[in-house]
Amino acid sequence: MTSDELLARIRLNGAVPRHVAIIMDGNGRWARERHLPRALGHRNGMKSVREAVEGSIQAGLEVLSLFAFSQENWQRPVTEVTALMSLLEEYVEREKAELIANGVRVRVIGDLDRLSPAARQAVDGVMDATAHNDRLTVQLFISYGARAELVRAARRLAAAAVEGTLDPADIDEDAFRAHLYTNGSPDPDLLIRTSGEQRISNFMLWQLAYTELHIIPVLWPDFTRRDLFAAILEYQSRERRFGKVTA
Repeated sequence: MTSDELLARIRLNGAVPRHVAIIMDGNGRWARERHLPRALGHRNGMKSVREAVEGSIQAGLEVLSLFAFSQENWQRPVTEVTALMSLLEEYVEREKAELIANGVRVRVIGDLDRLSPAARQAVDGVMDATAHNDRLTVQLFISYGARAELVRAARRLAAAAVEGTLDPADIDEDAFRAHLYTNGSPDPDLLIRTSGEQRISNFMLWQLAYTELHIIPVLWPDFTRRDLFAAILEYQSRERRFGKVTA
């Protein structure tokens, strides 16, 4: 079935997920299978980012979250990390005008203080330039780890309690959520993981509590909007109960 046929069926089914998150995995394996440097795998993965963004607009999603670079990824060889930061700058420079034209708002989420000055300037610039767009929000998770995010939220709540501005008895899920990086964004309805690996890799541990999972063997550089549409169509066939039972 073509991407256009899949999209037509999605529209016939009606409601689409508000928020789709993707763990973009398989760049290194894609390069290794072709006897290419890992950096070329990451570079080819940039094309799939565009496919995912454009496909999300076509499908009518509100939020697309892309796990691009984890805190653990800082432990990779310096040459690879440097190449990834350069690709981030290149992506922002190359795609910014089109993101603006398509009404895409960009949020970059994670410990951004660890980015190189040039990469930080690039992400701050694209966030500022797209801040008022409202057709689709793209959340790029860079230098991100979910456990660190939860610790950060706990520290902020503890500090507020020590300062006397927060009664510990008032700490509930809403109070905790307000201190997450993703505050203001709905939780993902659907998580897609490419490359066939069956784990969530320290990604949005709080937010994925009731998210539907869709794992595909496709390596990220080979991912197209057809894969996105197929995942959404399969999602539409599921019944989400959130721990309850059907009538």
